Amino acid sequence: MTVQAASSKSDFLELETEGGGFTKSFLRFARHRAALVGAVVLGIFVFVGLFADTFMPYDPLKMDIFSSRQSPSAMHWLGTDELGRDILSRIVFGARLTLSISGLGVVVGLIFGAGIGVIAGFFGGRVDNILMRGIDLLLAFPGVMMAVVIITIVGPGIQGVIVAVVFSTIPAFARISRGSTLITRELEFIEAARAIGAGDGRIIRRHIFPNILAPILVQVSLGLARAILLAAGLSFLGLGAQPPTPEWGAMLSNGRTFLVAAPHIVMFPGLAIMIIVMSLNLVGDGLRDHFDPRLRRVVE
Repeated sequence: MTVQAASSKSDFLELETEGGGFTKSFLRFARHRAALVGAVVLGIFVFVGLFADTFMPYDPLKMDIFSSRQSPSAMHWLGTDELGRDILSRIVFGARLTLSISGLGVVVGLIFGAGIGVIAGFFGGRVDNILMRGIDLLLAFPGVMMAVVIITIVGPGIQGVIVAVVFSTIPAFARISRGSTLITRELEFIEAARAIGAGDGRIIRRHIFPNILAPILVQVSLGLARAILLAAGLSFLGLGAQPPTPEWGAMLSNGRTFLVAAPHIVMFPGLAIMIIVMSLNLVGDGLRDHFDPRLRRVVE
């Protein structure tokens, strides 16, 4: 039975290892040109965010009333805002802040959501009912309304936004992990692991998690895009990053008064949000197609 189960496990994992090695896996992903472009653009944003201090031409907090609302020029490539602050410097610093907020929120949401989903799917029965009814309760609230309630409790600011992002991402990770676990736990190599005396913890850690990573990775990219939009939306409403912190949503909120007189104040932060969200969605589509064996056979 052990030999047969091991063979089944090998057949199951073949979807992920077929072709062999990281290089061929990357080449399959690279065939999805839109996803590759999205990955490059996303990498640029991450690089700029990590080394924001190097790329900022000016202090993003320094005000110069005499230079307020200047159009893009050789001195200020993206112009200045209503207080004379360099918009390019604020967007660069905002990239670090936005990616940090959304990244931390999604990672914590992944840990809790995937943990809940795997436990619910693996043990089933009453455990499944209790955990998933809690997830259904979170899904019953509209995302923005739940975020506003959380920030009302925690308080406005970056910490409140992170908590809101965590609670908004938990349900999606929980449902995806649960569905994948329900399928994986019925495979023969799980029965073989039980037959040789492996405990539940070892089975979950060594056999369940490695075989449900594909849909979780896709959800991470899509969850990051939604987290960025949520964080920007909360800051736009004045519930997120507080002035004078350079955050893209807050920059949109502050500049909307000057939309007619100085449209560049809101145009460039809006473009930054649009580009990074589109890049994440393209990467998510590429990962989905890469991990889907039916689509992969067509590509190959």
